[in-house]
Amino acid sequence: MTARPGIDTPDHRGRRGLDRAGRGLDRNPDVVVQAVELTSQGWHVLRRTTFDYRRRDGRWETQQRETYDRGNGAAVLPYDTERGLVLLTRQFRYPAYVNDHPDGMLVEAAAGLLDQDDPLTAVRREAAEELGVTLGPLTHVFDAYMSPGSVTERLHFFAAPYTAAGRTGAGGGVEAEGEDIEVLEVPFAEALAMTRDGRVADGKTIMLLQWAALHGPFAPGGRAHGPFAPGAPARGPFASQCGV
Repeated sequence: MTARPGIDTPDHRGRRGLDRAGRGLDRNPDVVVQAVELTSQGWHVLRRTTFDYRRRDGRWETQQRETYDRGNGAAVLPYDTERGLVLLTRQFRYPAYVNDHPDGMLVEAAAGLLDQDDPLTAVRREAAEELGVTLGPLTHVFDAYMSPGSVTERLHFFAAPYTAAGRTGAGGGVEAEGEDIEVLEVPFAEALAMTRDGRVADGKTIMLLQWAALHGPFAPGGRAHGPFAPGAPARGPFASQCGV
């Protein structure tokens, strides 16, 4: 039998057993996984899973779902309340460009995959690489599945203060990974307006900016009076996994 990269032997990223994801899941008695098929394994992994599902009326039926596994990620909104600013990025996103975005240049919060890091480490890494900034204390905002119908990714959301003195690098991302990122220092009121007029069309960024306006550093009463004050416990069902 021919060895199968990513299944029997390591693939180009050193992974193996990629067809095992989901097998043995038993947290939900109404779902029984029967088979997992690896259909594509580029940088990320596409699987087709067959499972039995018990409907609310008690009937069992067999279903198939494809899942796109790109790993989990983390995003951060750096803010400066003294100057009323937030740090964002602008970069080319081909998937948005091919799906009707005018030029594919999206304004976003800094973010990246966790890879082998925990969420806190990943956020500080991405802030340094993309924004050239050293962040202050991190606040864990919430976690969210961004496209749960097909994508497995869980995104950890953070916010953190920064200062002008914390801008210690040029940012721009990692050129060897194809990144070409413009750093934007934007008045918060303008950034929020951009979510309303379409200049910000990225989901994670809209969520962080609206949180900042409703409950975070730019909320009425200020950050020190809200549930996300320094030292407040992390929120969300996965907070303990973030090490906050």
